[in-house]
Amino acid sequence: MPEKTEAVELRTALLRLRRASGLPVVFGGLLQEGRTLRIAELSGAVTPALSGLAISAGYGLGGKCLALSRPCAVTDYPSSRHITHEYDGPVSAEGLRAVIAVPVVVRRKVRGVLYGALRESLPIGERVFDAAMAAARDVEQALAVRDEVRQLLAPPPGPSWEEVRQAYGELRELAPKVVDPALRERLLAVCGRLESASGGAPAAPGVSLTPRETDVLAAVASGATNATAAERLGLRPETVKGYLRSAMRKLGAHTRLEAVVAARRAGALP
Repeated sequence: MPEKTEAVELRTALLRLRRASGLPVVFGGLLQEGRTLRIAELSGAVTPALSGLAISAGYGLGGKCLALSRPCAVTDYPSSRHITHEYDGPVSAEGLRAVIAVPVVVRRKVRGVLYGALRESLPIGERVFDAAMAAARDVEQALAVRDEVRQLLAPPPGPSWEEVRQAYGELRELAPKVVDPALRERLLAVCGRLESASGGAPAAPGVSLTPRETDVLAAVASGATNATAAERLGLRPETVKGYLRSAMRKLGAHTRLEAVVAARRAGALP
C-alpha cells in the first residue's frame, strides 16, 4: 500500500475511534521495517512529543501489544508495573495517564498499533475497547485489500525484463551471422515475438526501422558503445554511427537514450 494511502487509512480510523470513544487523544502507526513501529498519525495531541516516536516490540505499552499481538491497557501509564518505561518522557510530556493499545493484525501478522488515551487515571471501559477494536479492524481490512491488489498486479515469476532485453540483443547480434536463411528467419521471428511482448504501442505511422537499425539500437540498449556494437555486429564503427543516426532521425530522438526509449514505446524493442 503506498505510503500516502496508508496515512489516509490510518488517519481516518483514528478519527473514527476518537468520535466513537470520546477519547481526547488517539494516535498510531504501522510497522515499516522489522519490528519497529513509528507513530505517524495523531489527533488531539497538544505537544509534538509523540510524533515520530519509534516503538520496539516488547517495550512500553505499544511494544507489549506488538509482542503479544493482543490489546493491552493501563490505567495509569507512569506507575504501571505491567509495562517497561522507556517512553515515559514523551507520554508524560503529553500528559497521558490511561492508555489502550490495539494491534492491527493481517493474516496473523501484526502490521501496526492504534492507541487511545485519557489525561486522567481511569479504567478503560468496554465502549472504548470496542471502538478501538472496530477502528483496528477497519485498518486491517484496508491493508488486506491493498495486499491483494499488490499481489494481483505483481509481475509473474520469471526472467526480469532486463534479462529478456539482454537475450533479445544477443539474438539480434547472432541473426546476421547465421548462414542458413531459414534458421535466420526463425531467429528474427523470435525477436519479433519479444518486441510484441514488450507491450509497446504499434509503430507510429511512417516509422519503419531497418533490420540493421534495429540491431544497432538493440546493442545500444544493452549498454554497448559504437565500437563494441560494431565488433558484435561485424560492422565498422562508422557504419554503426550511420545506422544509429538514421534510427534517431526516424524516431525523432536527439540522443542514444531517447532513441532506445522511443523504439521501446513504438514496440520496435522489448
